[in-house]
Amino acid sequence: MIRPKYWSCLLILLWTAAGWAQRCSEAKDLDPATRGAMESAAKQFFDMAAKGDSAGLQQNAIPSVAQNFGGISGAVRDNLATLQGSTAAIRNTYLLDASTATAAMEKAEFYCGVFGAYGHTANSTAFIIPNLPPGKYGISIVDAQGAKVPFTISFVLQQEGSQWKLAGYYAKSGQAAGHDGNWYVQQARDYKQKGQTRAAYFYYWQARDLLAPVPFMSTLQLDKLYDEMQQVVPNDLPLGQSVNFNANGKTYQLTNMFPLPVGNDLDLVVKYATPDISDTAKSWQSNMDLINALLAKYPEFREAFQGMVARGVAPNGQDYGTIAPTKQAPSSPQSATK
Repeated sequence: MIRPKYWSCLLILLWTAAGWAQRCSEAKDLDPATRGAMESAAKQFFDMAAKGDSAGLQQNAIPSVAQNFGGISGAVRDNLATLQGSTAAIRNTYLLDASTATAAMEKAEFYCGVFGAYGHTANSTAFIIPNLPPGKYGISIVDAQGAKVPFTISFVLQQEGSQWKLAGYYAKSGQAAGHDGNWYVQQARDYKQKGQTRAAYFYYWQARDLLAPVPFMSTLQLDKLYDEMQQVVPNDLPLGQSVNFNANGKTYQLTNMFPLPVGNDLDLVVKYATPDISDTAKSWQSNMDLINALLAKYPEFREAFQGMVARGVAPNGQDYGTIAPTKQAPSSPQSATK
């Protein structure tokens, strides 16, 4: 995330050290042939996705993506019902030129548009991409016109000869539990004003997830949202590091916590490390004890979320999960999911 206080010296470096950042061009600055080729590829890939043509996408992908296509194939399948009958509406296209690099870049930085003395302006965009090989890339953000709900697919493109190939695929709904990103921003601010900072943090998290087409993109709006989010980061929850939590005489090592939209509900998921999940009745009770203890300690979660999910994760990666409504936790193991 780009931090404003570092921009004065950052801009000096950008202006005086050629090659410090890679080159970025917005659609309006591209020559017609390049822009046309990139957007034609993005529309073609969108049409394939809207028809469920995973094979066609795979055939048009760069080798490293084509060889590991399961994630994209799953996303195409999962979103087919939403996208069927929709058409591509290009929101914006960016050319990211890293062709002069001599090796893969640990952190490739692309700054598009005009930046001010303190960083982003209303017309600037930045992309920070880790471990990027040399080459010419494009990012085309495509809205699904006529879809059942607001929906966007962002394609990462890579130029091979005269063709633009699929190098990345980010599909996301513009809504979560029936609300858009701006609604979540307002709810987060309301929770913050009431002193319910943990609920506020997760609502900021959900807002940013909805408003950022790709996770490695930064804009003025997203940076301001990040600043607000940092003001309410809880230090007693597993956000980037594990924390210990006591429940019913047992110490849980919590490893992750995040909001999860499910239909019209927004649930809160908590994961914790456990040595074994083979005894499902014991695992269910362990999950329920944790859920009840978290709701008792943080009652704001009852208002902010419709359900809470606890997932015990064994050393081999397998997990056992239980979901409970936040308003009234169930007392039988029927809510368990594995």
